[in-house]
Amino acid sequence: MLNVIKESDFRKEIKSAPRAGYFFFGEEDYLKAFALRHAREILCPDETFSIFNEMKLDGIDLTPNKILDAMMPIPMMADKKLITISGLNFNTINASALEALCEAFAQLSEFDYNVLIINIAADGLDVGYLPKRPSSAFSKLSEHLTPVNFEKCSSAKLAAWVQKHFEHNGVQASPALCAAMPDFCGHSMFTLAGEIDKLSFYTLWNGETLATEENMRLVCTPALEYDTFAFTNAIMEGNREAALAILADYRGRRIEPTIVLSEVSRVICDMVSIQSMTSEGTPASEIGAALKLHEFRVSLYQKSLRNTSEQRLRRALRACTEADETLKGSSVQGYTALERLICAL
Repeated sequence: MLNVIKESDFRKEIKSAPRAGYFFFGEEDYLKAFALRHAREILCPDETFSIFNEMKLDGIDLTPNKILDAMMPIPMMADKKLITISGLNFNTINASALEALCEAFAQLSEFDYNVLIINIAADGLDVGYLPKRPSSAFSKLSEHLTPVNFEKCSSAKLAAWVQKHFEHNGVQASPALCAAMPDFCGHSMFTLAGEIDKLSFYTLWNGETLATEENMRLVCTPALEYDTFAFTNAIMEGNREAALAILADYRGRRIEPTIVLSEVSRVICDMVSIQSMTSEGTPASEIGAALKLHEFRVSLYQKSLRNTSEQRLRRALRACTEADETLKGSSVQGYTALERLICAL
C-alpha cells in the first residue's frame, strides 16, 4: 500500500515530526518550490548555520557517494539537517543507477538527524497509474522515501490563490477577475505570480488599489497554451483542424492519452449537467455550487453551449466511452484512439 501524502500534510508534519525522506512529484512545480522554502524556514531558521544545516545536491553529477557524504555531518545548533536534491529526471535513469541511489537513500535510518527531499519536476517521473499500478521507479523510491503529491490546483483553489497574491501586494481584485486571470494568462502558478505582480504594480502606479479586467488585458501577457476546455470546445464545434492541433501539442508534451480523455469526458459531463440545469432556469451561482465550479467558469460553459444541442453532447459522451474502451484494449495504442474520436465527431 503506497503511503502518498498531500502537500498540505507535508507542511503540517515538517513542523513537528518530519520523516527521514520525501520525494515531491506532481504537476504543480510552484507549490513544490514553496514547500521547499517552508521546509528551510522550519529546519534551518538561523542563516548563520545554514552552511552546515542545508546541503544542496544537483542531479546532473549526483552519485550515491555524494548522497552519503551529505548525510554524515551532524547539524550545528539544530535538531535536523536538510538535504535537497533537484534536477533528477527519473525517466532517463536506468534501473541499475536507480538501484544504487536507493541503496544510498536506505542509509537515512543510520543518520536520523537528516531530512532528505528530492524535488522532481512535473515531467521528471512517470508515476504510472496511481494508486493501483505505480511505475517501477515510483515504487522503488517509495520503499525509502515518502511521496508527496503536488496536484494541479482546481479552478476554485487557483482563483483563491490569485486573490491572496493580489492582497499580499496591497491590491484588491474581484472574484470574477481572479477566476479570469488563469484563463487569460495561463494556469502555471509561476507565470501567474509574475502577471499578478505586473498588474498589481501597474494598478498602484496609477494611484489605484482595485485591479480591473481592462488593465489585465492591457498589461498582462495572454497565454499561448491549450487547456482541456479549449480542446473540448474544438471537438464540440466540429473544428477538426483545431482539435488535432491541440492534440499534437498534448502529444509533444507527453501527456498520457488516458488523462486527456478523462479530462475531456469530465468537461462534457459538466456541459451536459450545465445545459440541463440552465434549461430549467437554475442560476449560474447555484449550478456552480452544485458542480463545485466557479461561477465564471459556468458562464464560459453556458456561452459555449448556446449553439450545442443535447443530442450532440450525448453523442460526444458516447464517443468518449467508446474511445476509453479502445484505449484499454490492445488493438489501438497511444493517441490513435483520440484521433479517431475527433474524426468521428
